[in-house]
Amino acid sequence: MAQSDSGNCCAKLNKDECCQKTKDVVLSGVSPKMFPDKIYKSVQPKGEDATGMTCECGVFGAIACGDYPTQLDIAQMICLGLVALQHRGQESAGIVTSLGKSSKNFSVHKGMGMINNLFNDEAIRKLKGNLGIGHTRYSTAAASEVVNCQPFVVHTAHGALAIAHNGELVNCESLRREVLERGVGLSTHSDSELIAQSLCCAPEDVSEHDGPNWPARIRHFMTLAPLSYSLVVMHKDKIYAVRDSYGNRPLCLGKIVPVDAGHANINDQLAEGWVVSSESCGFLSIGARYVREVEPGEIIELSRNGYRTVDIVERPDYKRMAFCIFEYVYFARSDSMFEGQMVYSARLQCGRQLARESPLDADLVSSVPESGTAAAHGYARESGLPFGEVLCKNRYVGRTFIQPSTRLRQLGVAKKFGALAQNVEGKRIVLVDDSIVRGNTIGPIIKLLRDAGATEVHIRIASPPLQYPCYMGINIPTREELIANKLNADQLADHVGADSLAYLSVEGLVKAVQMNKAHVNPLKAGYCTACLTGEYPGGLPEELSW
Repeated sequence: MAQSDSGNCCAKLNKDECCQKTKDVVLSGVSPKMFPDKIYKSVQPKGEDATGMTCECGVFGAIACGDYPTQLDIAQMICLGLVALQHRGQESAGIVTSLGKSSKNFSVHKGMGMINNLFNDEAIRKLKGNLGIGHTRYSTAAASEVVNCQPFVVHTAHGALAIAHNGELVNCESLRREVLERGVGLSTHSDSELIAQSLCCAPEDVSEHDGPNWPARIRHFMTLAPLSYSLVVMHKDKIYAVRDSYGNRPLCLGKIVPVDAGHANINDQLAEGWVVSSESCGFLSIGARYVREVEPGEIIELSRNGYRTVDIVERPDYKRMAFCIFEYVYFARSDSMFEGQMVYSARLQCGRQLARESPLDADLVSSVPESGTAAAHGYARESGLPFGEVLCKNRYVGRTFIQPSTRLRQLGVAKKFGALAQNVEGKRIVLVDDSIVRGNTIGPIIKLLRDAGATEVHIRIASPPLQYPCYMGINIPTREELIANKLNADQLADHVGADSLAYLSVEGLVKAVQMNKAHVNPLKAGYCTACLTGEYPGGLPEELSW
């Protein structure tokens, strides 16, 4: 079910309850699960067949250049951008648009479900605007409910403010206390609402006689919250694109060009508008071209006149950049660009490095489709072994699959895959996958291949063993659920019925993702490997009291 609203999308509180400095006014609904029995913000797997990690969220923003009203269909562009980011979250979505003329009213449509189900022609027509932001969500902190759908909209003394967030605040407990101590009520336990409320108050050392200084407010928030977030913030006729100073979550900038622009140099092409997105994978489908990544700590202002960097918040000198390395391994779409290289090429290098570290004499290299395919191609090229498909994926099996009978459980039915028997029979197979989380999927696949006639099945994993939870926007199971904390590689091979099993090393993974990336200053490079090593860039989070 979707909810649609135009104009006032928040209910006003008593002004005495709001921030006394700006007399900002807040608006939101109340969640019936506002105080869950949780020590930390971890979300249980959705559905009984949940087997691995789930990504966090995707954010998208678009603004037209030149005179308004624009000829660009901004709402449709945002919708298509969110479709391209659907792999980052499938629980809920929302779009907020602005005509850019009034600071009081936004058009809003959001709800639970997939993009194509939420945004029909009627919904898109109501989202009139010359700029807008959108969000697609997988919950990692707050419950999967309509009240937590983004973008969040709050009404302030300076007009409506909309915000969409990808990531998770490591120090959300101290920020929550600070907001509550100002007399501001919070109606959800979402980090995104917390960010919105934090932006409502101007820092004490900032003068705002001529109106709100949003860059200064954003900077102040960034000094309070070091990570993890990529944000798109909209107020009246501007969008701010923000990335935390560690660069933990991705965010990139694109240029909307004329339809007949072709492949001319991006600098020579006329800008019809600008877009900002968690990933670049959807740019071509809306007539946009990839420009660059938003730098760690950078605040970019987008307006009808173009874009400009308004501030950069530096991290401490002794801290390195901490881009989530699992964006390369698993989360991002393979046609997205990070650090000047396509994700597909990094995954290919992971497979090559895996072949160097764990070579095998076999007849065929294959993959668990589709996430392991690029790495499998890399393994095959480096080893000189032929690549061939051995599994056919059933794309119509959802999370609500009926539990199999005792006989089917004994067969180890692989409900998402079928075996290509003619490619398998009599073969020694190297099967490459991107990761193993709980370890309850690979066993049925191995049995399926053996039943189809495979003589040997060797498992190669194009990432190191997952051993630690993530506190920065990725729903990784607890340490007790992670199979790598219970069994080493040889034990796991016996457990799942493989002839052998080997992981890529942490050093090998870092080497692989750096192989083809654009040259950068070493002081501005670095990856978060916390889920692999337990070394968290911002330290462990505070225990929550709510």
